[in-house]
Amino acid sequence: MAGAFESPRETSRDGLVTFLPHRLNRQPVVVRGLTADELWICAGLSAAAGLVLGVPLAWMTSSIAMVPTLIVAGIGIGVFVGGGLLRRMKRGRPDTWLYRQLQWRVALRYPALAVHVGGQLVTRAGCWSTRRQRPRPRGGTP
Repeated sequence: MAGAFESPRETSRDGLVTFLPHRLNRQPVVVRGLTADELWICAGLSAAAGLVLGVPLAWMTSSIAMVPTLIVAGIGIGVFVGGGLLRRMKRGRPDTWLYRQLQWRVALRYPALAVHVGGQLVTRAGCWSTRRQRPRPRGGTP
């Protein structure tokens, strides 16, 4: 007996689920508003920056321990600062906004690399037409 107030978890007649939660396929937020993928990107870029800063500093101070120290410090600062910045940038935008934004910037700046970073995006600017206009008659006035 199906009443006016059916449970949202009920199945339809063919056995399929009629209700799916809205956020079922979204990645969970892990740290400071970052998803797992964004956290890895932020940590990787921060570690690279710590390595770039740590090698010359280790050479100047004659202490090899500077390299891993600055890598760990860079990851901590990068996740803290980067998480806040990305959270602010993503506010009110769709889940895939960050990835499409990165693809768009790569497609504009490095078109040859864009094919390998997730396909080609349409980057053409200008007027578009549907080509559904009536053809003009030849030789006569329209």
